[in-house]
Amino acid sequence: MESFLIDKPAEELYAFWRDVENLPRIMTHLKSVQRLDDRKSHWIATAPAIVGGSVEWDAEISSDQPNSHIAWRSLPGSGLENEGSVEFKRAPGERGTAVRVSLKYAPPVGAAGRWIAKLFGSEPESLIREDLRSFKRLMEIGEVLTTNGQPRGSCFAGVGRLMH
Repeated sequence: MESFLIDKPAEELYAFWRDVENLPRIMTHLKSVQRLDDRKSHWIATAPAIVGGSVEWDAEISSDQPNSHIAWRSLPGSGLENEGSVEFKRAPGERGTAVRVSLKYAPPVGAAGRWIAKLFGSEPESLIREDLRSFKRLMEIGEVLTTNGQPRGSCFAGVGRLMH
């Protein structure tokens, strides 16, 4: 479970999250989310190549309390069994909204899948933290900051200059 304080009203944060097709904007592991109807959606996420490179599942919203709480679960037979929730609670003193996300999942290939996910840096707990950080940035400043596509040097380049 992870929680962040976001300086926006609960109504605005809820509206963004409730439109599930927005979620790939803040969740880098998601390739796409397609809304099937008001409660059901189809999800495609990246996965390590060793387990096929992607995983797909259908999910449904199991509980929806406008501006307060959304819960979901994967449908039977999905490629990734999961369930979770997001809560939006006004922070005291007009300090924005506390957003708390909880996620449980069964790895696609059992215990080995969790080990592989951890090995490749895709453990859900760390992903949730980064996703919430991206959500905060997008909602407060209007964009998700990233270093993707930015030039970077090699540590060998600096060592080489020191040696010559």
